[in-house]
Amino acid sequence: MKAEGIQAVAWLLIALPLAGAAILLLGGRRTDKWGHLLGTGMSLGAFVVGLAMFVQMLGYDPEERRRTIHLYEWFTVGHFKLDMGLLVDPLSISFVLLITGVGSLIHIYSIGYMAEDDDRRRFFAYLNLFVAAMLLLVLADNYVGLFIGWEGVGLASYLLIGFWQHKPSAATAAKKAFVVNRVGDLGMVIAISLMFATFGTVSFTQILGEGAHHLGMVEQVGQGTATAIGLLLLLGACGKSAQLPLQSWLLDAMEGPTPVSALIHAATMVTAGVYLIVRSGPIFELAPDAQLAVTIVGAATLLAGAIIGCGKDDIKKALAGSTMSQIGYMVLAAGLGPAGYVFAIAHLIAHGFFKAGLFLGAGSVMHGMKNDVNMRHYGGLRTMMVITWATFGLGYLAIIGFPGLSGFFTKEGIIAAAFDKGGTSGMILGGCALLGAAITAYYMSRVMFMTFYGERRWEEDVHPHESPKVMTVPLMLLALGSLFAGGFLVLGSFGHFLEPVVGGGEAHGFHLITAPGIAAFVLMVIGVAIAWRQYGARKVPREAPAGSFLTVAARKDLYGDAINESLIMRPGQWLTRLAVYFDNKGVDGLVNGLAAGVGGTSGRVRRLQTGFVRSYALSMFLGAAVVVAALLVVNV
Repeated sequence: MKAEGIQAVAWLLIALPLAGAAILLLGGRRTDKWGHLLGTGMSLGAFVVGLAMFVQMLGYDPEERRRTIHLYEWFTVGHFKLDMGLLVDPLSISFVLLITGVGSLIHIYSIGYMAEDDDRRRFFAYLNLFVAAMLLLVLADNYVGLFIGWEGVGLASYLLIGFWQHKPSAATAAKKAFVVNRVGDLGMVIAISLMFATFGTVSFTQILGEGAHHLGMVEQVGQGTATAIGLLLLLGACGKSAQLPLQSWLLDAMEGPTPVSALIHAATMVTAGVYLIVRSGPIFELAPDAQLAVTIVGAATLLAGAIIGCGKDDIKKALAGSTMSQIGYMVLAAGLGPAGYVFAIAHLIAHGFFKAGLFLGAGSVMHGMKNDVNMRHYGGLRTMMVITWATFGLGYLAIIGFPGLSGFFTKEGIIAAAFDKGGTSGMILGGCALLGAAITAYYMSRVMFMTFYGERRWEEDVHPHESPKVMTVPLMLLALGSLFAGGFLVLGSFGHFLEPVVGGGEAHGFHLITAPGIAAFVLMVIGVAIAWRQYGARKVPREAPAGSFLTVAARKDLYGDAINESLIMRPGQWLTRLAVYFDNKGVDGLVNGLAAGVGGTSGRVRRLQTGFVRSYALSMFLGAAVVVAALLVVNV
């Protein structure tokens, strides 16, 4: 169905932040004084357009909420024509509001956080570029358009993570994120190529159909092809969403400014993989093996991220491990099919609020602690930074699943849906989700207690203070989302709003009191109690103790870098050295040897040309003698 009204100008969603990035990058130093205001204004403008589109969409009947906007014909090759267009439906508009809403709050926060940075204009240009690319990713009506946004997000994240490129650690982290994401992108490229070879198109409408109950062309392919496409898409999702085995870049990405951490690891980039899986739901539903792989990856990652979060003293890296774990919950839910899609998106949106609040709260703490990120140097900050403590605390309660807050509704829904899968797989997946909830309560309580409670452990020259209002007001707004977003989405009509896209019917219903929910609450209390006993009721040393084997493993990211070095980097280095040796000694050796042989031979033959007549006469005489001798031998 074609767009009308405000939806007809949906291209403004992408054009506004993209124009902001272009003006700030091309305008140079002339925009330094007002560039941050322009960047923030462009993001807010996109939010206003997205909100207006959402309100207009609510006025349509559910079956009419899918609108397409044709932009232009990109190219035609033979019978293949690729049109670039936008798809505005309940799924994409949900992401639009999250990206522009939370993204705008991060822009506002950055005005204060980056106030002393000489390159603030460039920072806001990169933020605008990131928002534009992310919006293209979720609004594109075909896989090629999605991939362009996908790569744009990768470029912008590289620029933002390495924004302070004068720091070798930041430059290395940006390069690492870029390289690891290319591995996942290779899966995306092959998947899109396979879809084109199979269907002759890359359009969502033609491949997936026009709704949850119309599978389009994908229904015509065999299970083997669907499985291959699904697994390749999963590989792409693992790269962007930092899921095993492509998670190693996420914790190093903390080298970027704190607003970058909030933007990338809370509301946008890491959720791209979840969007891809849910959008491609019909493919996974026709490929049970690929769908099972999605749930396994999600369950394994939610546990790995939670364990890593337990061993980090760096407040941002502890939150990064948390992000990895929470995205694992979303991927697990997305792998459960229609029963989990709504909970995956609801948890994604709720997570965008409370995790952005937690990251920005961590930035506020760092702002008052001279950029020290070591929680062992904090303690007792609740009396020095009351607003930060209160807003951070609401985000903390939301993420551990405290009853009534956002995470309680969305996470409990995922746990219940995992158990409802039934059979051995349902018990294992549900058990992993429950265990992850317990560990989440422990490591997040550890962060809360080490930062805001206990004795003060900072140096005498550090004077903690509350951040300015330009930073605390976004924290308060995000805290409201931490309070109400989950309950509003799960108990409200969000499931029915998404139903035309993801289906599910009553499969996504939420029950307030269930056996898994009671178990999750008990485990949450146990996790908090253990953390209080270790970090709230006891004196926290300024230097980290040696720790157990598991603690050491968590500090080293479960040896993810060591595994990558052993299985990929070092064999790759050896293969490269072997190729160089073969090229030098083999290919070049053969060419150089042949050239040397010809040169040496010509040099020796050249010596026969002496220029003396007697030498030539002797040569002729000897030649004639040889000929006569040969003739005599033949006649005999």
